Amino acid sequence: MADALDFARHLRGRARNLLPVRGFFFDRPLLLLHSDDWGRIGVRDGEGFAELQAGGITLGENPYDFYSLETAEDVLAVRELLQSHRDSTGRSPCLVMNFLLANVDFQRTIATGLRQLHLRPLRDGLPGRWSRPGLFEAYRQGIADGVFYPALHGLTHFSKRAVERCMLEDGPRRALLQKLWEAETPYIYWRMPWIGYEYWSSEPTPEAGFLSAGEQEVLIPQSVSAFTQFFGTAPLSVCAPGYRANHDTHRAWADCGVRVAQNGSGGWLPPQTDEFGILNVCRAIDFEPAVHPHFSLQKCIGVAEECFARGLPAIVSIHSINFHSTLKDFCGPTLCALDQFLSALEAKHPRLLYLHDADLLQLVERGRYQSADGAVSVCVAQRSASRPRAFVARGT
Repeated sequence: MADALDFARHLRGRARNLLPVRGFFFDRPLLLLHSDDWGRIGVRDGEGFAELQAGGITLGENPYDFYSLETAEDVLAVRELLQSHRDSTGRSPCLVMNFLLANVDFQRTIATGLRQLHLRPLRDGLPGRWSRPGLFEAYRQGIADGVFYPALHGLTHFSKRAVERCMLEDGPRRALLQKLWEAETPYIYWRMPWIGYEYWSSEPTPEAGFLSAGEQEVLIPQSVSAFTQFFGTAPLSVCAPGYRANHDTHRAWADCGVRVAQNGSGGWLPPQTDEFGILNVCRAIDFEPAVHPHFSLQKCIGVAEECFARGLPAIVSIHSINFHSTLKDFCGPTLCALDQFLSALEAKHPRLLYLHDADLLQLVERGRYQSADGAVSVCVAQRSASRPRAFVARGT
């Protein structure tokens, strides 16, 4: 009976996704910066890097081998760069930072003999030997200055269910987890895609696919609560880890007061409101110099120009690894490229507006948004458009 209900729900979802909806278009060039994975730890530092190599893990084959965690200095450098730019109203760009609110508590988990996974909420600080002095204060300073906008990514990036299953099975996966966790590295995704994403797992097991509606209805309020405790306000915008979100995810988000859902690249799709009243937005520009070997600044500028010409907001995807400097200086080159990108658009588009997700929501609801210097009006039109895809597969 349950299988039949799931199949019927799947068919209804597919039919719903084939129907056109009313998308929003704008008469001024709008730019938003979306950035994932803030607060998520990776390889701790040079000492942690050496520990992994000593344990037989050869590092350096992929940029994500150098994924660590931003430092206060990294965050302050981003803040300074954003503050140096202005749109047509005199406002600086604002980085929508999607936060993960918990990390693996390595010591407690190892103490159970890997029989139980423990998490350490971000509000309680970083686990074990991890140290980033002043980092949380740097987040909050950028938020207070209006150049950072916090949004929800989740509790963990990985599927807790998939990891717990591997913890209980003897074999190479469990051995790899133990080796990583002893060096206080939670995972390196490209080496172990079987860890999945928070709401979704690809493993060929009975639990493959999305978590049930009931499971998501428990998990999502937990992440919303952790976000609220850390930032003092509930999240308005979310981005599912790996962009893996389904109908049940959106319903649970809406029940928690979420109003904007960020999706991966989906072609030239305008912002659209779903049946739960959530504004769905799709990223258009992969601005990832740290991870894309053929990154092209001119191509990014060209895509932004195409968005503006179509009346779409140019939404930039720029993951947090691009701002890391602990193991490899990704931050310096990224800031240089971002500076050139913003300068080029400012020079060519005298009516350019820098927005974050709450501003965009105000625009589609009221035709204007409130800035520090007053209301800014934009002509918003609705036309028929296709629905965004549920997710685009990414290996980060």
